Amino acid sequence: MSHSYDALLVVSFGGPDGPEDVLPFLENVLRGRNVPRARMLEVAEHYYHFGGRSPINEQNRQLIAAIERELAEHGPQLPVYWGNRNWHPLLPDTLRRMSADGVRRALAFVTSAFSSYSGCRQYREDIARAQAAVAADGSPADVQPAGRLSPPDVDKLRVFFNHPGFIEPMIEHTRAALQQVPSDRREMAALIFTAHSIPQSMADGCRYEAHFREASRLVAEGVGRTDWRLAYQSRSGPPRQPWLEPDIGDVLRDVHHSGVRDALVVPIGFISDHMEVLYDLDTEARRLCDELGIDMVRAATVGTHPRFVRMIRELIDERMSEFPNQLALGELGPSHDICPDDCCLYTPRVPIIRP
Repeated sequence: MSHSYDALLVVSFGGPDGPEDVLPFLENVLRGRNVPRARMLEVAEHYYHFGGRSPINEQNRQLIAAIERELAEHGPQLPVYWGNRNWHPLLPDTLRRMSADGVRRALAFVTSAFSSYSGCRQYREDIARAQAAVAADGSPADVQPAGRLSPPDVDKLRVFFNHPGFIEPMIEHTRAALQQVPSDRREMAALIFTAHSIPQSMADGCRYEAHFREASRLVAEGVGRTDWRLAYQSRSGPPRQPWLEPDIGDVLRDVHHSGVRDALVVPIGFISDHMEVLYDLDTEARRLCDELGIDMVRAATVGTHPRFVRMIRELIDERMSEFPNQLALGELGPSHDICPDDCCLYTPRVPIIRP
């Protein structure tokens, strides 16, 4: 395998930039799926609650700017592009621009730390469809020379659930959040790690649960805690379909019944404070805590932490090196570089709505 690449592609979910984008965006997410319109309108209200604008786009812009600074200072000197699954800039448009710019081989950084169909394999399928679309259509009028575009080859970087560049900032953020709990109650505070719930049938075909548990264990160990809990959030499937549990609401009720007054929630399944963090945790979970009399503190996501940004550069260097140094903490070791053909197999019935 050649180790030469000439661009980095940041791949993400996408989100609306204003109220007029909300329904078209959700229609993109749900296209081809038998999801009741009432459910779509329910999710739309989450966006309208924040002015119809998803924070994920600006957070991705900030991350890309930080990556560009990191690569400019330390190399490799790669241009950074951005393409989304569900909203502008859409992957086919981005790949067209990359082709017009002369990009032939790119690495892809996907904004998901854990392996799963919706967080890894589906993005690879999105890229493949975008490549096919670029190959099938003609060159835009403003692209010279005229003729068909040849889409770039794109190789995805490995998942980073146990990379020190992800775990160390999360330890730092969790420790800072613990300091917000009164000192006399700090040791008793419930430490709860959350990630997006997925269908059980999807979880059965991937290592999502193992990655979530290991990342949480590493962070808990880093802050000196042996007692901690896992919780899932943001379920979007029908009640008859089994999804990963327990739900964050049920865990918070258990905390209340045990007599604990404080809950520290760590959204380790998300790399930025987008809608599922701001609404599902900061709004809904906090409202439940207020009703139960629990003081809730929420740890920050990794965002644009300098160590996390350096991790992205390290993953690039690792893939481009003939003798890579694959950094990983814990017992599971680094994830595979190249996904096997049968990795994270799943036949979607309901799309995972990841704002």
